[in-house]
Amino acid sequence: MNHKFIFTSLTRISDLAEKEFDLKKIDLKYWETGDYVMAKISDPGSNTLLLELPNGRMRGIIGGEKIIGALGERFATLEATGTWKKVGEDMKMHVLTGAGLFGKLTSKSAFIPNMMEVVYRGHSFRKGKKLTMSSFVEPVVEIPFRTPVVLFVGTSMSAGKTTSARIVTNLFKLAGYKVAGAKLSGAGRYKDILAIKDVGADTVLDFVDAGLPSSIYPKEKYKAILKQLLSRIAIQKADIAIIEIGASPLEPYNGDIAIKAIKDNIKCTILAASDPYAVHGLMKAFGIIPDIVTGITSNTLAGIAMVERLCNVKALNLIDSSTTKELKHILYNKTGLAL
Repeated sequence: MNHKFIFTSLTRISDLAEKEFDLKKIDLKYWETGDYVMAKISDPGSNTLLLELPNGRMRGIIGGEKIIGALGERFATLEATGTWKKVGEDMKMHVLTGAGLFGKLTSKSAFIPNMMEVVYRGHSFRKGKKLTMSSFVEPVVEIPFRTPVVLFVGTSMSAGKTTSARIVTNLFKLAGYKVAGAKLSGAGRYKDILAIKDVGADTVLDFVDAGLPSSIYPKEKYKAILKQLLSRIAIQKADIAIIEIGASPLEPYNGDIAIKAIKDNIKCTILAASDPYAVHGLMKAFGIIPDIVTGITSNTLAGIAMVERLCNVKALNLIDSSTTKELKHILYNKTGLAL
């Protein structure tokens, strides 16, 4: 293990922590999404900020440490936005997610701490070749994706998608099924798919495994990467795939493309929502009719009643164990898999 640097979770698909590499500064015009770069912490931002390691554990930081992460973009409605494309000649940028997503902060919520500031020190190279996330992704033979899907979408980030997906994954595993968990869009964090793994998913995959730090990427290129990711899921021959679309399908993470790519396989759609009006807005704007609405909006009887009256769809607080029987019934009716 190379202890000169903090290797963030975006490096988990690489061998950078085990094998030597060179560092070389290159002009901004040669930078690209997914480049592995080293940056030095110039301002820790807040003593509450942590970095996510390749194994998913969180690590505290000290000012002046050196981080290996990847260039990318983030456009989070509730927290922060940023992109490597806005980095200036001073080479200052920010750690946009704890996973090591590097880019220049363009806006942030007043309700989150100041973000960690870093200064670019160089790109990683071997034998004169720039190392990117895609450098460590072996292409697979593309095969048709036919795995039945329980789809989790949200009206925004932090609406309750991952918690709900964890509950549903556990139910299928307790019933003895082979489960594949996947996140097809969003900004790179290992914790989301690890949460699915922790409750028994036989395999977990996300866009990082296909070579992207976040799914904000040119649409045609994203489609090609998505085909590879879906083929990786299909190879597992799971009985059911628990698939999460990060953020909202209306945000620029290509979630709409991901949903269209798997629409013929979707057996059940579970929408995690922040409030009843967000449910109505997403249904109207995107044409999604969920089988279940859950998340923050289902925390109280008032929220549940409003969803059902306003949107005419079923709302269940999946965290409440008293709803498990009804949840199982809906999942069985939609997937045909007995629970």
